[in-house]
Amino acid sequence: MTNQNIGKYRWTICALIFFATTVNYLDRAVISLLKPYLTAAFQWSDEDAVINYTNIEIAFKFSYAFGMLFAGKVIDKLGTKIGYALSTCLWSISAIAHALATGTMGFSVARIFLGVTEAGNFPAAIKTVAEWFPKKERALATGIFNSGSNIGAIVAPVSVPFIAENWGWQWAFIITGAIGFVWLILWFIYYEIPSKQKRLAQTEYNYITQPELERSGTTKEVDSAEKEVLKPISWKVLIQYKQTWAFAIGKLLTDPIWWFYLFWLPDFLDKQYGLKGTQVALPVALVYVIASFGSICGGWLPMNLINKGMPVFKARKTSMLIYAFCVIPVIFSQYLGNINMWYAIIVIGLAAAAHQAWSANIFTTVSDMFPNRAIGSVTGIGGMFGGLGGILLSALVQKKLFVYYESIGQIEIGYFIMFSICGGAYLLGWAIMHFLVPTFKKIEL
Repeated sequence: MTNQNIGKYRWTICALIFFATTVNYLDRAVISLLKPYLTAAFQWSDEDAVINYTNIEIAFKFSYAFGMLFAGKVIDKLGTKIGYALSTCLWSISAIAHALATGTMGFSVARIFLGVTEAGNFPAAIKTVAEWFPKKERALATGIFNSGSNIGAIVAPVSVPFIAENWGWQWAFIITGAIGFVWLILWFIYYEIPSKQKRLAQTEYNYITQPELERSGTTKEVDSAEKEVLKPISWKVLIQYKQTWAFAIGKLLTDPIWWFYLFWLPDFLDKQYGLKGTQVALPVALVYVIASFGSICGGWLPMNLINKGMPVFKARKTSMLIYAFCVIPVIFSQYLGNINMWYAIIVIGLAAAAHQAWSANIFTTVSDMFPNRAIGSVTGIGGMFGGLGGILLSALVQKKLFVYYESIGQIEIGYFIMFSICGGAYLLGWAIMHFLVPTFKKIEL
């Protein structure tokens, strides 16, 4: 049966979560591009700017980590339709509220609310993919929606400095935050779980739910997958499995790297090459354009290996090992940048692409190893560990490292150390995950 005969409505759902992820990252990236404007508006010194910005960043990461732990449980309890909508509505309000901040404390409070509410995006998105896609297509669907994080990071440098320079930094938060309400309208128009979606053809439903149909021998009336969603599993049970810890540690080691690019790339371009304001738009956008290709190709490679007969879990792990090696050249980005800035941009873009490819697959391992009713909770646990890793990186490395090297006028050394950490994190993460889960085993709860 061809894809044309099967139907394509599941890709409409993928487009919706792609849009949501784009808005999610756009809202969190805005402040990184407003750092020079906020420094001028609040008359921070260079050292104060580093410390205050890092504290604001830590506030977001801490609340995001805390929010991820509970967001997964909420999504499992409420279901994807209501849970995703609630999360998006609240984070959009939080994004707009940044415009009311009058100093570091105000931004920290706004970031705390943004972090807690944005935490719902990935548990909801991963759960949606598990509900709407057969296992062999999940990495591709995850890669596509996850590329929304790159699009958000591309739109931000193109739009935010322009808005700030013409209408003030407050409007940058208001305009970008309001986009989430556009998504909400589309979500309620087009989304419903497969068994209740009237726009979904029977052939596509059978294709999506084939494993369940083979066990039950029935048709679209069977909603065992949806009923499963209503029975979330406790954290106490989930943390007893090595599979949970493999995912959590993988996120702990690699999520902070992406956040480093997201929050500090504009500052790196300023300190290393003197680019400010709208000057950072093109190089930052190029990094995330490259990363977008990595996200989509990251989902294509394991699907191709699976279609050639490789077991699903082996295909995921093989792909992730390849992506881990692709990150290593970022260690030499500054050396290459001394020859030509654009060489550094390309290498950082390659590392960001490899991260997104890795991310598409590590997320998909959750739906490979756990039943539907646990996906949100396990994704939340992993997200919490990823957030904690970001906090540790900011508090123990960036805050001390960058402040020290900034004070002695050698900030480039601080960035070299950070890029070295970035280059090795994925191989370490892969090795630990392989040690914990050397062979595939589906969890029966």
